[in-house]
Amino acid sequence: MCANEILYYLQEHPPRYGPEWGSGGIFGLKYYRGVLYYTLAFEAESFFIDKNGVRLKYCFEQVGEPPVSGGDTYDAVDAVDDKIYFGGWVHAPAHYRGKEHGRATIDFRNKYSHVHYYSIDENRVKLVWKESMRDPEKWVGEVSEIIYNPVRNELLIARGDGYENLGIYTLDPEGKWIKKISDKPVLKGSIVLDYACFATHRYPYGIDGFECIDLVDNRVHSIGIANKVRSIDNGSIDKPYTGPTASIYGRLFAFARGGVFILEPEEGSIYFVRLMDIPDSQYCSLRVNAKVIGGGVLTAFNSFTHGTVKVFNEESRRAKKYLNTIFAPTTLIYLKPPVVKIIATLGARVTSVETICDKIIIATNTMANTGRFDATPMDQGVRSFVIMDQSILYGENESFTAVIPGWYIRDRVFGGIPLNGYSEAQIIVNAKKNNTLYINEYFLTLPPTSMGSDKVDVTEGRFVLNLDSYKGIVSFRFEKPLLDDETVVISLN
Repeated sequence: MCANEILYYLQEHPPRYGPEWGSGGIFGLKYYRGVLYYTLAFEAESFFIDKNGVRLKYCFEQVGEPPVSGGDTYDAVDAVDDKIYFGGWVHAPAHYRGKEHGRATIDFRNKYSHVHYYSIDENRVKLVWKESMRDPEKWVGEVSEIIYNPVRNELLIARGDGYENLGIYTLDPEGKWIKKISDKPVLKGSIVLDYACFATHRYPYGIDGFECIDLVDNRVHSIGIANKVRSIDNGSIDKPYTGPTASIYGRLFAFARGGVFILEPEEGSIYFVRLMDIPDSQYCSLRVNAKVIGGGVLTAFNSFTHGTVKVFNEESRRAKKYLNTIFAPTTLIYLKPPVVKIIATLGARVTSVETICDKIIIATNTMANTGRFDATPMDQGVRSFVIMDQSILYGENESFTAVIPGWYIRDRVFGGIPLNGYSEAQIIVNAKKNNTLYINEYFLTLPPTSMGSDKVDVTEGRFVLNLDSYKGIVSFRFEKPLLDDETVVISLN
């Protein structure tokens, strides 16, 4: 029986007490056996809702004393039997230091990484495992992914955000033991064939390989990227910060800043397809999950995941310029190879995606996660839900506009814009000089297919180029670096 009644109990969450950096969001959306779970960050409140309303609200009292903050910021959740396992991190109790010399900070002594489960049959939460570094400035690896291993009846735990105890761990479902099986930092992973494959995360550079765990014997198969992987458009792969993963077509799709890596674990083959790539921006699928639906995968490319408020040196001034400039809306993108489709545009960021019956639940937020000296005693975002019909996956494309300053682009490859389904597509250049534009077209087939490159002369002034003859994904590069006051507009209708 469908449980659309749950949707009536989803509420907007305005700013409330929860010391941290900027805003967290609604994370971990999971619908399982008639119950919808999510954790609200930074208030550190976990909700369990069924058709009759909120069954249980858990405030991490099993971890430590109130007031608490945090919860989860990576969508770490899985379910098996009657249990929903959820993980992340939490301050218990939270300690806001306040503002000193214009810098607002928090104390990390009480920050714990955690794994819990919620028993549906018993309507209760149990703390399975927690760990803390007990340091005022540093923390142990947060739990960013939970994968149930059905062969060994164990939990695989990904930890890539922190200073110590990073890697892949295997955890007893009741918390009797925990064991590290890989010391490479990882944030996200998925089951592919008879492996659990994780994207290795090297801060601050991003994905640099994959760790595939054999589900039978926990042996680790390492697959490096090094310099052997280039984008299908022959451009470079810059700062591929780690996003979510999903398993479809017997491959791992690992989203990153700039596009998506596609891994075939048995062969060790890796491809990269550029998608929605604006150099040096963080317009990408960070701090959001990838939802498998209809045999494809749905995720969000966010426009404001990370930001900064205070400027105290030239580095922070540059960071604020590149992080806080908004040039495009957040896009919901559905991949069903060879088709890549923009199905909706939204505001600042999406943090979690789930389905109930014929509906898609989109968790949204108005504010970014901010810098280390931007701490406040409360979450700064308005976090809410958008409900869509699943028919949106198969309907018309959403219109899209991006207005990109030249200082993002220069002479680097940018774009990865999916054109399939659009009747009108244009690139408009506010050009201060004559230039040459190279256009690459490709399709997300498996393996990806390049359709070659075209060269177009760009004349000074307002230059408009129709892209209607292209039906795949297109990326671009200018021969001469764009100036700060030059602008590129991409318009899809």
